[in-house]
Amino acid sequence: MEVFYQVAVNAPIKPNVLTYKYSDKNLQRGDLVNIPLGRRKEKGIILEQVPEPNVEFKLKEIEGQIEGLRINDPLLELLVWMQSYYHYPLGKLVFDILPKVLKRPRELNFYKGNNHQFPFDLNEPQNEIYLKIRKELSDGFQRSLIHGVTGSGKTAIYLRLIKDVNELGKSVLFLLPEINLTSQFIESFQEVLETKIYTYNSAISNSDRFGLWKVLEDENEPVVIIGVRSSIFLPIRNLGMIIVDEEHDGSFKQDDRCPYHARDVAIKRAAVEKIPVVLGSATPSLETLKATQSTDSYYVMKDRVSGAKKPEIVLLDMRNEEDFGDHWPLGKRSITVIQDALEEKEQLLIFINRLGFSSFIQCKSCGHQFFCLNCSTPLKYFKRKNKLTCQHCTYEEPLPGECPKCGSLDLLHRGFGTEKIAEVVSGLFPEARVGRFDRDEIKTHNALEQRLNEFHKGEIDILIGTQMLSKGHNFRRVNKVLILGTDSQLSYPDFRSQEKVFQMVSQVSGRAGRYSDKGKVYIQTLLPSLNVYQSIQLGKEDEFLKEELSLRESVQYPPFARIVTIYFSSRFLKNLENETLAVQRDLMAVKEKAFKDVEIFGPMACMLEKRANQFTWQFMLRSENVNSLHNLLNTFENNYKPSSSISYKIDVDPQFFT
Repeated sequence: MEVFYQVAVNAPIKPNVLTYKYSDKNLQRGDLVNIPLGRRKEKGIILEQVPEPNVEFKLKEIEGQIEGLRINDPLLELLVWMQSYYHYPLGKLVFDILPKVLKRPRELNFYKGNNHQFPFDLNEPQNEIYLKIRKELSDGFQRSLIHGVTGSGKTAIYLRLIKDVNELGKSVLFLLPEINLTSQFIESFQEVLETKIYTYNSAISNSDRFGLWKVLEDENEPVVIIGVRSSIFLPIRNLGMIIVDEEHDGSFKQDDRCPYHARDVAIKRAAVEKIPVVLGSATPSLETLKATQSTDSYYVMKDRVSGAKKPEIVLLDMRNEEDFGDHWPLGKRSITVIQDALEEKEQLLIFINRLGFSSFIQCKSCGHQFFCLNCSTPLKYFKRKNKLTCQHCTYEEPLPGECPKCGSLDLLHRGFGTEKIAEVVSGLFPEARVGRFDRDEIKTHNALEQRLNEFHKGEIDILIGTQMLSKGHNFRRVNKVLILGTDSQLSYPDFRSQEKVFQMVSQVSGRAGRYSDKGKVYIQTLLPSLNVYQSIQLGKEDEFLKEELSLRESVQYPPFARIVTIYFSSRFLKNLENETLAVQRDLMAVKEKAFKDVEIFGPMACMLEKRANQFTWQFMLRSENVNSLHNLLNTFENNYKPSSSISYKIDVDPQFFT
């Protein structure tokens, strides 16, 4: 007897759900299967059994079940919502998130809680928040935000909640924005918890990924998973709570394949599973702030748990050229800050959110710049490798000895990054032990752990790093932090630029003086009177957030409206221009007919118009009515057939603009 199934196919096709027949045995919703698709073999996931369709053509037959993995009902419900919300093919989404199926995964390692410390004490503000959230454990879905300054003790609240959830026989998923924070939390969790603790991130092998999926499918005992954004899809049985630490962090947004935001998916999964989700941050996103600030589940902690004062913020006004000596880009007062830290036997952090030695190279005689052959971007110079490198593709070339255009030998280095700062600091203070903490210097998780251990053990005096430094680290001997280069980020054409700089500076500042009252943060800037710097210096963070929300409301940007970006790409610029103009006509016609409350901007070239030999143009859609936005997108996708040389991608709630 033949049975008929709807199958979501692992392919970027429309429609993505096709009907197949099967005569061997019954299949269940969530089973993975092998299927024919055209002339090739493909994979799919069973959605439901259906009556025999009335079609003239012969239906193809499912070739067999894929043993080893399946998608459970709550997870499949989440993925179905994601395909609708993010306009991404369901079958492709399913196989994007699955680990590679292996016949014999090796035995899975885990961390065991030692319970060296329980119970442990919470101070009054911590305990009040803990008790209120604790009451919600049996109330189904609830979203809470803990808005606590760096060092206020959010982790202690998390731990008490996790322990309570585990004692109820349920598991907890703890989401982090970055892999480099994993070890720090494992250590804290082991001291308090008694359950198994698993990690899920890019450092673990395919075998361990598959092994963890298998363990979680069958595990009845409560566990804790510490993971990055992709761990939101793990098939955890008896999930009792999701915690998203540093919820504001941009690393939770995926930019390739399905551009989902793990925080938002976590909130949806908690709703599906009918469990609480706890968000935490010292600098919450404005979207989360607006959604929770007027509720009973918004909690504020303004003081550090140790009693230490928040660090003093010092703005180093660099508008006077005399402030720069012979050691550009470090000003004279910045050099004094470094010298003082070394004399006081303290460790120092220097933050600059750019890699390399020079941002670009320019000929002094004719002005020629060196650009990537594949991308519309200047090449960055890395001195140790002596190469000009593109940050967007694999192109690189040696630094030439002369200008290829005019033959001049006078090539100027413009801009600076971590490598340049490290060289200047080492030249000024040859006795100091200088280390770097960036993705050029640290390429593996083991290298990352080693560098952090070196710093914690006092083997490095000055650590120079990018945004990797800003996230959650506790450094006992760091009382001074020097911040460079944030001005350039404020000029970036992004409505979130001030919010992002505010978050970044606040987070980096939080590394200073966590164990003393001597914390000082020095920000080298040409824009000292700017509101974002003044708010941080004067401790008026609440006023900054209120003003930023008011500004967003006045111009109808998120969180007061929703935005979608549609990107169109092609190797052929003229084809791309013609295609996007045709799309514009179609979009405007649909808008005028049915969706007048949606604004359409574009087409326009992306800021990085050419990347890896692909030109990209974009549209931006904006509306206060999220349903209108999605319905317009559905109408567009149901009717749009891209030309052969064109590809497109939809990004709902974009966090970055390229």
